[in-house]
Amino acid sequence: MARIGWGRILAGVAAAAAAGAAYVYIKQRGARAPLHETLETDGAFEIRRYPALLMLETVQQGSRDRALGNGFGLLADYMFGEGREGDEIPIVMPVFGEALAGDAWKIRFLLPAAIDPAGLTPPAHGIVIVERPARDVAVVHVPGRPSDKLFARREAELRNWMEARGLEPAGPVEHAYYNSPLKPGTAHPNALLIPIARTFEA
Repeated sequence: MARIGWGRILAGVAAAAAAGAAYVYIKQRGARAPLHETLETDGAFEIRRYPALLMLETVQQGSRDRALGNGFGLLADYMFGEGREGDEIPIVMPVFGEALAGDAWKIRFLLPAAIDPAGLTPPAHGIVIVERPARDVAVVHVPGRPSDKLFARREAELRNWMEARGLEPAGPVEHAYYNSPLKPGTAHPNALLIPIARTFEA
C-alpha cells in the first residue's frame, strides 16, 4: 500500500506545480514508453503504428494545467496503491491528455502490457479502465517547455503535414507528455498525435 497520497498532495498546491511534481515523480521511476513501430520519419514528423493499449482514464475540468494536475494526482494514487489492494503498478510513459468540449480534459495513464485488468481492484469513482484499439497515428515532436501556444502551433504544423501527404485525421489531437513542464529544458520531446483514418501504406 502506498505510504503517500499523491492526489491529496497534488490537490494542495497550485495546478502547475502539481503537474510538475507528478511528472518528476513519474520520471524518477524509470518508466518506459510503449512499444510502437515507426513506419516513416520526416524530420520532426513521424507515422507510428501502436498496438492495442490498456489505459487508466479520468475526465477533469479546467485549464490544461489544472486538469493535468488533478488528473495526475487521482490516477497516480491508484497506480501507487492508494485505496486498493495489491502492489504498485509501474508508470508507462507517455501520459496522454485530450481536450474535450466544455473546458474539460481526458487524462490517461498507460497500464503495463503484463497487467491483467480482471485482477485489478475496480477503480474509484471518476476513473475507468479503457482499451484503445491498435491504430496508426501521425506524430510531431514538441521540444521545450509545454505551453498552450506551443501546442497550438505544432498542431497546425502537424495538420498541414498530414494534408500535404493526403492523410485524413480520424480523431482529435492528443498530447503525449514525457517530461516535467516545470523544467526549463526537456530530456525527451513531448509529442502531439493525430490518428490516421486508414491504415498507412508507405
